[in-house]
Amino acid sequence: MLKEIDVRQVRLGMFVHEFGGAWIEHPFWRARFTLESEEEFGKIRKCGLRTLWIDTAKGLDVEESSAPPPAPLPAPVVPAVAAAVAATNAPSVSEPPTAPAAGSSVSERELADAARLCRNALPQIASLYGEVRMGKAIDPKLCDGLVDAIADSATRNPSALISVVRLKRRDEYTFMHSMAVCALMISLGRQLGLRGRDLSNAGLGGLLHDIGKAQVPLEILNKPDKLTAEEFDAMRQHPQLGESLLRTVGGIAPSVIDVCLHHHEKIDGSGYLKLTGEQISLHAKMAAVCDVYDALTSNRPYKAGWNPSEALRRMAQWEGHFEQQVFHALVALIGIYPVGSLVRLKSRRLAVVVAQEAGARLAPTVKAFFDLRSNLRITPTVVDLARPSCQDAIAGWEATADWNFKDLDTLWCPSPP
Repeated sequence: MLKEIDVRQVRLGMFVHEFGGAWIEHPFWRARFTLESEEEFGKIRKCGLRTLWIDTAKGLDVEESSAPPPAPLPAPVVPAVAAAVAATNAPSVSEPPTAPAAGSSVSERELADAARLCRNALPQIASLYGEVRMGKAIDPKLCDGLVDAIADSATRNPSALISVVRLKRRDEYTFMHSMAVCALMISLGRQLGLRGRDLSNAGLGGLLHDIGKAQVPLEILNKPDKLTAEEFDAMRQHPQLGESLLRTVGGIAPSVIDVCLHHHEKIDGSGYLKLTGEQISLHAKMAAVCDVYDALTSNRPYKAGWNPSEALRRMAQWEGHFEQQVFHALVALIGIYPVGSLVRLKSRRLAVVVAQEAGARLAPTVKAFFDLRSNLRITPTVVDLARPSCQDAIAGWEATADWNFKDLDTLWCPSPP
């Protein structure tokens, strides 16, 4: 049984199901664990959260005689990701929700437009990969046209396209992933201040970053199970294969080739080619972040994609993987609760995020569809959490893998690609 308790009632042996508030407000990269160490116990008591959820079926319940002491709680400790949001003009976690800016939300029309773009671009990207696999040359004009179309959509509303491109079918993963990284690179580049040719090259780099996979054997590329060591070594060759391929194409900018070759590098030198820090270009650092984020949030044959909020929280804990300025810009771009995220409301309902506003990161518009008290589906209801009269709020995110909702994507994207 799930129960929301005051943090001052926490004791060892409890099973922590979720922390109250936004994930950026506490130092834990995970929830859903049995509280067994004094170190974790101390972190919970000191992090500044007021409530958390426990599962009494998996751990101890609150002691009957325990009551929260009247002592004031310490000031909250806000980790680096929260600072990243604040640094990019997003509200801090202590600010109240502000009224949404006119025209800044993701509407059903914008989602439908983004889905239509995906459907139109997908055959062209598939054809691009198919021709490379058959030994034909890349058509730069086709690539430029795809990047322009993706850039136009990303300019109108980046949240719509970034959300829609997460929806992938097994047989089109590589193609949709290329489109997703292109869209993320364009939006992230704009967030970082790139303009003109630098921005378009970032988008083209995203589109072509995995083009070397067109020369990887299909039985390896499409294998639904874990790769063997030999197969993984073959897969690891795709950056070099892509670089060699792009060098034969006239008019491809060096920065695009650089993205293709170095998108698997890590700041600490543990990437494919062992480059470190300043040896890695800005475009390649951007591609590393965009590539990983889309891979983590996409469903694959061997695992379900993570909730976008979960993916960002996990990525924030991987020290040495990403350039922090670039990762922080991605957090500011995506938001704390991206469209499509599954969240739990304080009203004990589950909801999916359908729109977010730049001025109310912690109070998006959601669609509530499941009652946790009755454990039953309810008529979907749209709730604008930023509205001053709204009494509800997000209590935490939910891992989609923990729930068997087959229609979750259609709740926020009526017309998937």
